[in-house]
Amino acid sequence: MLKLEPHDSHALLAALGWIELGNPREALGELDRAAAQIQDHPAMLDMRWAALVELKDWAAALVVAQKLVEVAPDNVSGWLHRAYALRRVAGGGLPQAWNVLLPAAKQFPQQTLVAFNLACYACQMNRLDEAREWLERARVIEGVDAINQMALADEDLKPLWPEIPKPKAK
Repeated sequence: MLKLEPHDSHALLAALGWIELGNPREALGELDRAAAQIQDHPAMLDMRWAALVELKDWAAALVVAQKLVEVAPDNVSGWLHRAYALRRVAGGGLPQAWNVLLPAAKQFPQQTLVAFNLACYACQMNRLDEAREWLERARVIEGVDAINQMALADEDLKPLWPEIPKPKAK
């Protein structure tokens, strides 16, 4: 893995700043100014994906996410990003997102967001029993209250809301 030089790290921080300020186009400009040899560094790809998502450029975000999976297959974010973009890109959708994320469940069995997102996709495809199973896996990994709180805040899981207990007040 290539090491990021200080000026490249600066490009990442500047890009993050632009994203936080609501200007993803400037963020992309900062990333473009970084050295060519580190454009495929996972941190650079991850930041580029975030900027493209802000722009709702799903086709470009999907290309970047696919590249992230290629260069860093052990990085779960690439798998999650790819499914997220594929769900939204023209010609994509829930079944396609499901199909590319499902293998990640075996590769990353302790990653809450993989199980949680699979629960969301299953629920939206009206496969409620599968959604319940994936939600339960997420609970086992992360904890019941935390996942229930996330689930009750996620519109994708709205069909299951009546059966999800509200987390206990502390």
